[in-house]
Amino acid sequence: MAITASMVKELRERTGLGMMDCKKALQEADGDMELAIENLRKSSALKAAKKAGRTAADGLLGLKIAPDGSRAALVEVNIETDFAAKNEKFQAYVQKVADTLYDDAAGDLAGIMAAGLEAERETLVQEIGENISVRRGELLTTNGGFIAAYLHGNSRQGALVELSQANAELGKDLAMHVTAMNPLVVKSDDVPAETIAKEREIFAAQAAESGKPADIVEKMVEGRVRKYLAEVSLVDQAFVKDGNMKVGQLLKEAGADCRRLVRYEVGEGIEVAEEDFAEEVRKQIQGGD
Repeated sequence: MAITASMVKELRERTGLGMMDCKKALQEADGDMELAIENLRKSSALKAAKKAGRTAADGLLGLKIAPDGSRAALVEVNIETDFAAKNEKFQAYVQKVADTLYDDAAGDLAGIMAAGLEAERETLVQEIGENISVRRGELLTTNGGFIAAYLHGNSRQGALVELSQANAELGKDLAMHVTAMNPLVVKSDDVPAETIAKEREIFAAQAAESGKPADIVEKMVEGRVRKYLAEVSLVDQAFVKDGNMKVGQLLKEAGADCRRLVRYEVGEGIEVAEEDFAEEVRKQIQGGD
């Protein structure tokens, strides 16, 4: 059966795939539109699997929050390059993941992926040509408190905070502070004992090199531990909008407490292997994935 331009156009509109992929699929299906779509979906999964080994360390954060501060979802979806992160369909997918997590009563990211978002991810991988990974997501709900959010302009850093009472201005300021200053916990008491032990071990090794007496070394170590705890604890940090005030003081003056915080930054902690540029070019010339 002859494959016409209008048939290719229709398949492109229905799948969003490239012209040559659509033409080839129609030829293999002898012009059967539905069979061509079915075959493309099958190949989509295969191509997505081939690209799954590629490191996706770029991407965007997605956010959805209730106007009354009762509920919020924050997700990170990764893709390989900054250029692809600007793709409108990728951006729409990121928002869809956030919206779907927000609507899920259990806040189960794996569950919503299995329910349909994974299939959409695989199709998008084929269309864009880069690996895509839904890395993590957090759903916060509150009982009598107030959730605020901040998403930086580039949608690569963002945070959620839960306050003990409604205060939109304070909530936004704190979420912005968390995004900028990256505290690990709300209070120093929340730092896990194993984390403190690890830091103390590092500080002890560094102080021992000073050659000072053991009692002095011990004091040096404890001083560094206290400094570390102040640096990673939200309430002990200097407020980003007023360096003369600590966040704890800001909260006290507002008569509020911060219950929880969540901070995401795209790609944090992901190791990206160094690529051999010449080898990458060779693979592309030879038609490798």
